[in-house]
Amino acid sequence: MNFGIHGYRTFLIEKGAGGNENDGVSTQPHNVLPRPAMAGELVPADYFRRLERMELCHDGRPLEVDLGCGDGAFLLEMARQFPERDFLGVERLLGRVRKVCKKLTRQHLSNGRVLRLESRYTVEWLLPEASLARLHLLCPDPWPKVRHHRRRLVQVEFVEALRRALVPGGEFLFMTDHEEYFGWVGDKVAECGGFELLEWPEDAFFYPKTDFQRQWEAEGKTMWRLRYRKPLA
Repeated sequence: MNFGIHGYRTFLIEKGAGGNENDGVSTQPHNVLPRPAMAGELVPADYFRRLERMELCHDGRPLEVDLGCGDGAFLLEMARQFPERDFLGVERLLGRVRKVCKKLTRQHLSNGRVLRLESRYTVEWLLPEASLARLHLLCPDPWPKVRHHRRRLVQVEFVEALRRALVPGGEFLFMTDHEEYFGWVGDKVAECGGFELLEWPEDAFFYPKTDFQRQWEAEGKTMWRLRYRKPLA
C-alpha cells in the first residue's frame, strides 16, 4: 500500500504509532505522538520530516538498514559481527519490535536499534539523503497474484528513494525464494537506473541467514539473490 506523506500522516494519527498490532487501535490519545521509546528502539521526534543522519547512527559510522527485520536474527548477528557499524531494523509489528529490542538490550548490542514503521514510508519519506552504507531486503512478501503486484514493496518510486538514501558506493542486497519477484526487482532497478549489478556468491562475505531463509532452504527451495551498488561518481 502506497500512502504518500499525507495519507500516512492520517494513518499514524488514526491507528497510533504506539497502538496494538492486533487491533490497530492506539492505547494513547490520537494527538500524542511519539510514544516513549523502549531500550533498543528508535522513536523519531517527528514522523513527518526527513531524519538527520545523527539521529540514526554514531558520527562517522556506516549505517545498515534491515527492512522487515522480523525476529531480528539477521540484525543481531550482523550487530555482533560488526561492532564498528550501526544497524537499524525496521519492523511494523509491535510484538516483534518488543522482542528484538529485548534481545538487543540483553546482549548489550548498543550498535543496533529497531524502528516500528512501515518499510516503504521509512525509505521514501524518513531516511536522509546519502545516509546508508547498505540496505538489506530479505525474503519480503512477493504478493504472487498479478492483481496484488501493486502491493509489492519494490516499485520504481521505492528504488529511486533507495538510491537517494545510499551513500556513493552503498549497496542494496535483495533475497527471495520467488523467482518471478526476483525478475521483477531486477526490472524495476533497471528501469530506475543508477545502479551497478554485482556478483553475489554465497561465500562472498559474512551474511547470516534469516529465519525464513532457513525454513525455505530446509524445504529445498532456491534462494534468488541480487546485489547492487550505487556508483561512486
